[in-house]
Amino acid sequence: MLMKNTRTIKHIQWQFVISSFLFVGIIVPTEGYSADSYRKASFDSFFQDTSANVFSKDTGTVDSSKVRLRRFVSKKNVDSLNVREISKSPFVSLQQVLKGNTAGVYVQETTGEPGNVEQSMLIRGLSMPLLSRKDIYQAQPAVYINGIPLIQDNPFMFDVQKYDYTPIGTATNLLSTLDMDNIKSINIVKGGAASAIYGPRAANGAILITTKNAEQGLSQISVNSYYGMVQKDGVTTANGQDENDFRMPFYQKFASPTDLDNFPAYLRDATNENYYGPSNWTDLYYKTSPVRAINGSITGGTNRSNFRFFGGNTSNAGNADGTKLDKYVASFFINMLPLEWLTVSSMINATRLERDRNRSFRDRFSEMQYVPDLTSPIAPNKLIYGNLLNDYDSKSIDKNKNNSIQGYFSVNAKTKNLEFMSRVGFDYNEGLRDVFFPSTMLDGNNYISNYFGYNQRFVFDNVLSYKYKVTEKHKLNLEAGYSVQADVNRYNYAYGYKGSSDYIKINVVNGSTGASDYLLPKDFIVYRFTDRQKANLNSLYGKIEYTYNDDLTLTAVGRTDGSSNMQPSARWFFSPIVSAEYDLKKFLPADKSTISKLALTASWSRIGNLILNDRFAAGPQYTVDLGWSSNPAFYSYGGFGTLSRPYTAGWVGYDIPWAYVQETNFGVNADFLNNRLSARVELYSKNNNRMLLAMPVNSESGYTSAYQSGMDVNNSGVELMLQANILSGGKDQLSWSSGFNASYNRNKLKALPGGLSEILIGTQKLVVGEAVDKFWVLQTQGVFNSDVDVPVNPANYQIFNYKGLAFHGGDPRWKDLNGDYTINEQDKVALGNYMPKVTGNFSNTFSYNNLSLDFNLYFALGRNILNQAVANRFDFINRRGQNDISSIDEITFWQKDFDASKYPVYNPWSAVQAYRSDQDIFIENGSFLKLRSLSLSYDFGGLNFLNKTKGKQNRFLLYVTATNLFTITPYTGGDPEVVGYTGIDSGYGLSIPKTYTLGFKVDL
Repeated sequence: MLMKNTRTIKHIQWQFVISSFLFVGIIVPTEGYSADSYRKASFDSFFQDTSANVFSKDTGTVDSSKVRLRRFVSKKNVDSLNVREISKSPFVSLQQVLKGNTAGVYVQETTGEPGNVEQSMLIRGLSMPLLSRKDIYQAQPAVYINGIPLIQDNPFMFDVQKYDYTPIGTATNLLSTLDMDNIKSINIVKGGAASAIYGPRAANGAILITTKNAEQGLSQISVNSYYGMVQKDGVTTANGQDENDFRMPFYQKFASPTDLDNFPAYLRDATNENYYGPSNWTDLYYKTSPVRAINGSITGGTNRSNFRFFGGNTSNAGNADGTKLDKYVASFFINMLPLEWLTVSSMINATRLERDRNRSFRDRFSEMQYVPDLTSPIAPNKLIYGNLLNDYDSKSIDKNKNNSIQGYFSVNAKTKNLEFMSRVGFDYNEGLRDVFFPSTMLDGNNYISNYFGYNQRFVFDNVLSYKYKVTEKHKLNLEAGYSVQADVNRYNYAYGYKGSSDYIKINVVNGSTGASDYLLPKDFIVYRFTDRQKANLNSLYGKIEYTYNDDLTLTAVGRTDGSSNMQPSARWFFSPIVSAEYDLKKFLPADKSTISKLALTASWSRIGNLILNDRFAAGPQYTVDLGWSSNPAFYSYGGFGTLSRPYTAGWVGYDIPWAYVQETNFGVNADFLNNRLSARVELYSKNNNRMLLAMPVNSESGYTSAYQSGMDVNNSGVELMLQANILSGGKDQLSWSSGFNASYNRNKLKALPGGLSEILIGTQKLVVGEAVDKFWVLQTQGVFNSDVDVPVNPANYQIFNYKGLAFHGGDPRWKDLNGDYTINEQDKVALGNYMPKVTGNFSNTFSYNNLSLDFNLYFALGRNILNQAVANRFDFINRRGQNDISSIDEITFWQKDFDASKYPVYNPWSAVQAYRSDQDIFIENGSFLKLRSLSLSYDFGGLNFLNKTKGKQNRFLLYVTATNLFTITPYTGGDPEVVGYTGIDSGYGLSIPKTYTLGFKVDL
């Protein structure tokens, strides 16, 4: 390991206590649920149906068929995924699993690189403007595995970065730890009524994952595996001659003699085989790569106790830049019933992730915070490019490893009407990254870095419920719950330059841990950073559910939550939630052939929204802020460790209240044609209120901004879900089932802090009444052919200008909205949305005997993309030779992926930067329709040799699956899915590859 990190004694003791406690919970005979009953109840410790008597006095066992989700959760804004079909596709992250498979959930992948952290989930729209990379973390839903809320990376590590392209550390998606063959169900919670018992953790919605568990009386061995490949992209390459042909029209029309003298040296010599020879770099960059997975499980036990063990390995690869992800998973469950009224259970789930990340210049230089000479791009010849890759393979180190472990120990005591459940759970993950790049890759200057960070969460949940039957028609369910959550996020990070030799790349730790130079390699100039955050959440809630004649259900929840990340004046937040459901079955005709079910649901909720960062909890503060532009987080002055006011981080004042989400929902559920057609329509209006925004302040204060509360954003929309059994064939007959979901969403900025109507922050403009995902761009009205075409203000004879720079011939003619003869931010218009207005999915399953064909179409409509990659290609003069990270040309620079004839010809030497990206010529329609998956399978489960013992769940499924087979889109760039969170296509994202796999699933 480079510059080894050591964990504190306290941290090691904490891990030992939790592991020992969990181990005791596993070996003590305690749990009474069958695995099937437990996994159905284990979305959260609060989700058991207290109306079900799961214990059978006749057999002394647990009857799993009597356990179900209570109505409060299952019928209001909760969608379930078809895990059985999805598991046939080689998806490696939760985001990929969810994409398109349920209404109201939008998944954004910024790259097809396997295991990359740049994947997001948004439920029912964009709750806030994305002004920095940190903001996407704040908008994510909570993810639960068997009732344990998973802790994810905290974005506070961005505080020590100059660039925020990717976070420091492994930058691995922690939701890639899940294995689909180990999952029983995935449910998506939308709306405040369904999120009520989760509180502020689920203000943005929640994803409930239940793993497979043991089952009553079942002894089974399961093996699942697939093997396949990802297909490399077919691209058209370019060389020096193509680049010369692209640039020469601009030189011939606009270049001065000085400009001609500065023509790039690498393009001057047409005999240079490195640039003008074969452009065959794709032989090394794009590759068809194998993917595989194998896992197995053993289930066994008696009627009073059972267990399940699961282990697996998955290897997933990208089709470009040598990217790869290896995953190792192990899970163990044990369920026992020592007494009729007592059940206890334990779980432990561990995952290891190892990732080979991309080798792009931008990601490497942003990690180094050092940019070398960028005068010439790397040559497109594979011999030259191969030398660089050889340095990566033989001389450099870039190891990325993540470990994750979750576990719980729960006890459930139940009498006829009273039930109590208590559970202790934890989630821990850690990331380690070791980096070394030799001097041959960095202008004679080598580089070393090490990162170790961990996130840990401890949860203690308790719930007491009571059923009371007033009369046969009037029933009450009462429930109270209390939970404690304690989080810790920490990282240690160090990097160094100018080692004495490329052969010295590993630091050998010597001496005492208390020595000042214990972690400092003496051969490098080293900078060290460390940070730690702690957060506690205490929650108390009460719920009352009234049912009348099984037709009308009224539910009210009141909860109070206290967060240590809030200021003392606003530590606690009270959340009221009310909902109603009315089944109209008694008004339906006796003949169910037309309408067989009709129910109405409505809810209103107000739930607090947690702040991820603890810096807002104590008001004004000091921080590490003494750096310069190249190192903003430098922490010393004159060699002494020093703190200063957080001038660049922004002023934090007092009396910051809780932000909260207020949501109203109305839904209709209906079944038609004897339940052959099911439909659900949901209408919602969701307001995110009192959010914080960094507001500009007077420069005399020294601060760049001050945080103020008062930003409100509304999301409203409608969701439609249809499920139809079109053909219900029996044996030797064709059956056909189809599912369709579609979501329409729009967002609107309702208020800004201080009552402002608009504000400009960076390159984004926020205007009250407009959507927060708008592009604000200049409108193009042609080109000035000569200087005489440029108009002059008759009032003061001032030449038409861009922020004081006069326009000339060859410059774009941008629209002057306010008629002041000056183009500036006031002349920009809101154009397009980077969030799609409509998303959805259309799935079909055709079956004949044991043969099945499934396909899945995914679409996103009403979405726009800003093609920054093309803007950069045309802006070659301003980007050429600049030692700035925005001037980097990757090897993909030598790829023909745009049609230059479709863009106007401007003067690239213009002082107004004619090809700036914030103009409408680079806004494109980013809508698409994608064949997400196609699968053909045959189930041999009916064969005699698999069914020697009746009642066993035997299966032998053989299948072949293809994913991402085609995309229909008007977008002229690359994959329309692979763009940044704010809809900007920088050209750095790897495409999502086509994948072909052959697999089997066997249960014996």
